[in-house]
Amino acid sequence: MSKAVLTINSRNYGAWSFRSWLLCKMAGLDFVENIQLSDDPSNRAELLQISPSFLIPFLEHDGVKVWDTMAIAEHLHEALPEAKALLPSEPVARAHCRSICGELHSGFQSLRSALPMNIKRSSHSGFKVWAGAQADIDRVLAIWQECLDKYGGPWLFGSVPTMADAMYAPECTRFVTYEVSCNEPCSAYIETVLGCPEVVEWVTAAKDETEDLDEFEAEF
Repeated sequence: MSKAVLTINSRNYGAWSFRSWLLCKMAGLDFVENIQLSDDPSNRAELLQISPSFLIPFLEHDGVKVWDTMAIAEHLHEALPEAKALLPSEPVARAHCRSICGELHSGFQSLRSALPMNIKRSSHSGFKVWAGAQADIDRVLAIWQECLDKYGGPWLFGSVPTMADAMYAPECTRFVTYEVSCNEPCSAYIETVLGCPEVVEWVTAAKDETEDLDEFEAEF
């Protein structure tokens, strides 16, 4: 049986690629990467969030072709026994996990636009966060706080990472890059995510990327 193929774009800027790659790693999927660079106009438009349709990340697995990060997550959960841990086993917690993943999937546009993921830029000292993005930041922190209080941490749904942690991992890098102030439970959660071996692997590779997007490097 041939390995699965996950098509991704930039490790440094590609938040949705990061999420899907992390989901595949967490699910124990044996896969190879197909990296599309931003010299492709459609891929560049997707990274800049101005594409009419988002087709990367894209997973080919056992004859199934699936795109969109949430669809990839649900496919992995259904297809792989090892991926059952992507969602909590308890039904109420499972519904909660799906809800906060869906909220991120369909929302937080101001946060994404104002604080684009840029892992290579280790800090953006003095960055001004405007009201629209601040409201999104506050909501993300409220989600984290609620989950950590309810399920006991160190991950959002308890002692092991789930789909939710993969979905919110790019926000952890954003909050570090733009020096977003967090309370202790949330800052500890960020450290947990960024210390995860799979996340360390992605971040290390992102810092080695030579490609830059001028639009994401501009001072706001």
